[in-house]
Amino acid sequence: MDARETLSPEQKEALEDARKSAGQFLGAAKVATFNGWTLAVFAALTIPFAIGSVTALVLGVGMAVVARNEFKGRGMLRRIDPAGARLLGRNQVGLMCLVIAYCLWSMYGAYAHPDLQIQQQLDLVGVPPDTVRSLTVLVYAGVIGTSLIFQGLNARYYFVRVKRVEAYLRRTPEWIVELQRTVTLD
Repeated sequence: MDARETLSPEQKEALEDARKSAGQFLGAAKVATFNGWTLAVFAALTIPFAIGSVTALVLGVGMAVVARNEFKGRGMLRRIDPAGARLLGRNQVGLMCLVIAYCLWSMYGAYAHPDLQIQQQLDLVGVPPDTVRSLTVLVYAGVIGTSLIFQGLNARYYFVRVKRVEAYLRRTPEWIVELQRTVTLD
């Protein structure tokens, strides 16, 4: 016998209303799934090539940690825990910091330790050294700007969901929340 067959029409309506209302924050769990898998793939591609490069190792491990947090926050959010959305928001801020630190380090490296072999090849075609450095800085500045926008908006998206989950928990009957926590909510 289906549990819904034992519910009154009012309970069925309340359950359906709650399911629709939960959609205001459960979409964030799907975003976290996409983010988590994307970062996990990039971490898996980065770490094996990190031999001899501390920078690549730090970047790869950092992405792996962020991916793990995306999956953890997703699970918490699906259990209707506002801490999951909070974790996901902070995780995006952490990813933004990781990207910015990497870009700043790469900009510094372009000036402090220019690649002489590349510069010698560019000298043959008449490209001055400052051009390479300027382009390097320009590219990394673009990545920083993109990260500020993308990760910033993603963090804001998750932080807005914290309030929505909290409001949902205040207005939804406890029996519905407990029932939803026992089943998959996507």
